[in-house]
Amino acid sequence: MSDRNLILTLAKVIIAAAWADGSVSHEEVNSLKDLLFQLPRAGRDGGLQMSGQAWTRLEMYIDQPIDAAERARLVAELQAALRSPHDRQLVRAALDAMVGIDGTITAGEQAIVDEVKQAIEDVNLNLFSQLGRLVGGAVQRRTAVANAPNRERKFEDFVKNKIFYAVSHRLQIEQSQLQLAEADLRKLSLVGGLMAKVAHVDQNVSEAEFGAMVQALQTHWDVDEDTAVFISEVAASEAAKKLDHHRTVRQFATHTTREERLHFLDVLFAIAVADGMVAYDEIEEIRAIASTLYLTREAFIAAKMRIPREQREA
Repeated sequence: MSDRNLILTLAKVIIAAAWADGSVSHEEVNSLKDLLFQLPRAGRDGGLQMSGQAWTRLEMYIDQPIDAAERARLVAELQAALRSPHDRQLVRAALDAMVGIDGTITAGEQAIVDEVKQAIEDVNLNLFSQLGRLVGGAVQRRTAVANAPNRERKFEDFVKNKIFYAVSHRLQIEQSQLQLAEADLRKLSLVGGLMAKVAHVDQNVSEAEFGAMVQALQTHWDVDEDTAVFISEVAASEAAKKLDHHRTVRQFATHTTREERLHFLDVLFAIAVADGMVAYDEIEEIRAIASTLYLTREAFIAAKMRIPREQREA
C-alpha cells in the first residue's frame, strides 16, 4: 500500500477515535482538520499531497458518526497498511497528537486510542510475516472489507446529493426503511434540501418553516407524514452544514421537468413566508436557485408577486 493510502487510512482512524462519544463539536472538527493537514506527507509542505477528492472522502467520516463495526474495518485496513517500524511510529505519534488535540480526552476516546495502539503493536513487520499477510491474508481481508460497513461506497451521493446520502445513512443506522422507491427518495431528498436551504438563510429553521416543509412534501409529493417529517429533519440538519448550491440545484434540475421547477418556486416562497414575512435574503436565495435552474427572471418575479406585498421585504 502506498504512503498516500497509509496516511489516508490513518486519518480515517483518527476521525473514528474522535467520534468515540457519539459527537464531534465544531471546535473539534476544526482541530481535527488541522491535525490531519499536519500529518507527514499530507499537507501543502509535504512531499505527498492529498487531492481534493481525498479530503472529501475524509469529510465523509467527519460528517456522520462512526460505529464500532466501521471503526473495526478502518483499524484492520490500517494494520494492513503498515510496512515498517517507521510506519508504526508515525501512527503512534499521530494518535498521541490526537489525544492532546483540545487539551482533554474522554474515556471513550482513550479506550479507542489504546485499542488502535494495541492493534498496530500486534502486527508483525518482519519480511516473511509481511509476505504472509500479502499472500495468505488477501482473501480474508477482501471478505472482511466486503462485509463491513463502508460509507465510501456512497461517495458519489455524498458529493452530488448530500441529503439522500444523509437519509440513507440514518436509515442504515436505525435499521429502518421508507416505503419509497430509491429514485423517488433521491428526488425528495433534493426537494427537502432546497427547501431547507431557503429556510436556513437566517441560520435557523423556525418551527413554522419546518412545518411548511413537512406540509409541502405531503401536499405536492404525496408522501405520508412520517416520511415528510423524516426527510425534513435530515434536510434541516444538513442545511446547517452548508449544502453545495450548484451541485444540489443542478441535481434537482436533472430529476424534474420545467413545469415542476416552475411550480417549485411557489413552494420555496411558501417556505419563506411561513413565519409571516419573506425576508430580503430569502428572496435572493430563491432568485439564485431559479437562476441556477435556468428559469427566467420573469418566472421568478411572477412567483414572488404571488406573495402579498405586505408579506415580503422586497
